[in-house]
Amino acid sequence: MTQLSRDQVVARLKQLPSLPSAVSEVLASFANEDIEVETLAQQIARDQGLAARVLRVANSSFYGLQNKVGTIHEAVVVLGFRAVRSMVLAVGMNGVFRAEQCPGFDVQGHLRHGVGVGLAARALAPLAGQAPELAFTAGLLHDIGELVLASNFSRQYAEVFAYRRERDAFLVDAEREVLGIDHAEVGGLLAETWRFPAAIRDAVAWHHRPAEASADSLGNLVHVADVTARALGLSGNPDEMVPPLDATAWARLGGDWQAYAGLLPQIEKGFEATCQAMTA
Repeated sequence: MTQLSRDQVVARLKQLPSLPSAVSEVLASFANEDIEVETLAQQIARDQGLAARVLRVANSSFYGLQNKVGTIHEAVVVLGFRAVRSMVLAVGMNGVFRAEQCPGFDVQGHLRHGVGVGLAARALAPLAGQAPELAFTAGLLHDIGELVLASNFSRQYAEVFAYRRERDAFLVDAEREVLGIDHAEVGGLLAETWRFPAAIRDAVAWHHRPAEASADSLGNLVHVADVTARALGLSGNPDEMVPPLDATAWARLGGDWQAYAGLLPQIEKGFEATCQAMTA
């Protein structure tokens, strides 16, 4: 078994490519609500690949718009800056990592699960008093630590998948046994390095240990969304294991099973279309 130290992970994170300038500006905008929206929209539009992906998401059934939007400016007008900002941050992270080089890592399943958790977090956000678009982004990015491990420590991470298969263990438990660190902690370190908004950083770092987070942490919501997406089998992995629902996180969301059940169809609706939009 190959243990990884926090120092090793942090050193590798500092070597990652820089984020696209538009994505960096979006990250900065979370701390500056007075930012010129039009200026940021123009910057996003200049990054043709990023703009195209954002528009695909905006025009997917995820948002259910009656009329198609053709520009970032239109998307901002129709959906609002916060929604577009969340989309930019979510889709802009793709391309930085090359996780397919890790044996045993299911890139497509990872993407599908992220979309599923994003949709679940967005639907459940009112129960937690959280902003739906921020919740969606946090859900989509919650397992970004897996991408860090798969793309930067592929040999060691392959040992995790072998251990998981042999012991029929949850991934996070296998990570802790083999590496001495899990993807949530690694994701939290990345969030600090890239200066994620505090709410998203919390969700990434604490979604497997929500009881240790604050009562208003987005980690509680993303934990419940994570369990929900796995219970619904949205990743498409036939060997998916559903982790236990943390009682503290559930209580912090209000513990209303009836309200929760009523949201499940909403989570599943448009899932496939959203996956195609996010991963095309």
